[in-house]
Amino acid sequence: MQSKNINFLITDVLRLMRREYRKSDLVMTLMQARTLLSVSRNEGVKQVTLAELLDIQPITLARLIDQLVSDGLVERRADPKDRRANALFLTEKATPWLLEIDKEINRVREKALQGLTPEQIDVAMDVLTKMHENLTDD
Repeated sequence: MQSKNINFLITDVLRLMRREYRKSDLVMTLMQARTLLSVSRNEGVKQVTLAELLDIQPITLARLIDQLVSDGLVERRADPKDRRANALFLTEKATPWLLEIDKEINRVREKALQGLTPEQIDVAMDVLTKMHENLTDD
């Protein structure tokens, strides 16, 4: 059994949740799904900002966005404030994909939280929220 190391535990739970997601029938990769979901939550975001949010290299994000654009799910538009930059927006075609991603997120969450009481889930959320606040740059 692993020692009580919160860093290890959080990282390992995330790894296991990603592995569970990959078991889905969704033909989109986990990174494509994360990127599409992030665009939906931040429409009009610049690619460089989105790369920072996803904690990936801009060139890696560019390839992901290229695929999502090719699939007709995202479109790049010139940023009116900076013509060198592109802003990212969803297309209507993205809506059913987002619904499928949401189903998978819920399925994985339900499996991860299986056997926990609502009170335990609330406490876990409170603790993780506080940890997130502590580590978020001001």
